[in-house]
Amino acid sequence: MTAGFAGKVVVVTGASQGIGLALVRALSPQRPKLVLAARDAQRLEQVAAECRALGAQALAVPTDVGSFEDCRGLVDRAVAHFGGLDVLVNNAGIGMIARFDEVDDLECYERLMRVNYLSCVHLTHRALPHLKERRGLVVAVASLAGLTGVPTRTAYAASKHAVIGFFDSLRVELIGSGVDVTIVAPDFVVSEIHKRAIGKHGKPIGATPMQESRIMSAERCAELIVDAMSKRRRLAILSARGRLGRFVRLLAPGVIDRIALEAVRQGR
Repeated sequence: MTAGFAGKVVVVTGASQGIGLALVRALSPQRPKLVLAARDAQRLEQVAAECRALGAQALAVPTDVGSFEDCRGLVDRAVAHFGGLDVLVNNAGIGMIARFDEVDDLECYERLMRVNYLSCVHLTHRALPHLKERRGLVVAVASLAGLTGVPTRTAYAASKHAVIGFFDSLRVELIGSGVDVTIVAPDFVVSEIHKRAIGKHGKPIGATPMQESRIMSAERCAELIVDAMSKRRRLAILSARGRLGRFVRLLAPGVIDRIALEAVRQGR
């Protein structure tokens, strides 16, 4: 186990479940100073206790990233408590699964942009001066849906395209500043995000449409993210089909469309 994050102050949003939970568990044995953010205060304290048992220092900060005031407060609490900031992991997000021509509540599109994209903008803006002081790292947990179109994921894909466009542009701006940007694009991952995804009527669908035994575990995803963070990679695409698809799309975009459609139909 590398000790690349020993003593580093690492803020992780969406830390109470899914990829975020797996990520803070994976980081904890390196003995970082973790700042855990999510809406569920009770669950967050349980995760913080687990992280401490694994070797980390951990501060739980109940946060709704849909509130930009909460976003700014999260960064301020992290810096006040630990004296600085080394890594910001923008991980929190929500999903939506619905054909666009069946959606009857377009407010959901605004909600996904606010939570999945604009929260990252506000968090990163608040964190950047502190990250510059320590030549830190910004991590954006995006998605393959941010690199290609995915049927029934129009709102989600749009928000993740925005995330990738923003952080790829920011990365160029920050050349020479000492701050690096790592964008992570997972494929389908076992996570509560699927069953909590918003449906066509604006309510959570309540059950995952994924074949969870056939998709990546959150633990494996977290392992790959830690590796990408350690190497300060600019873009980490976490599946073979995702990496291959980047090239195939240039030559045969229709093939990628059919692959995306079939992946959604099969839930894997």
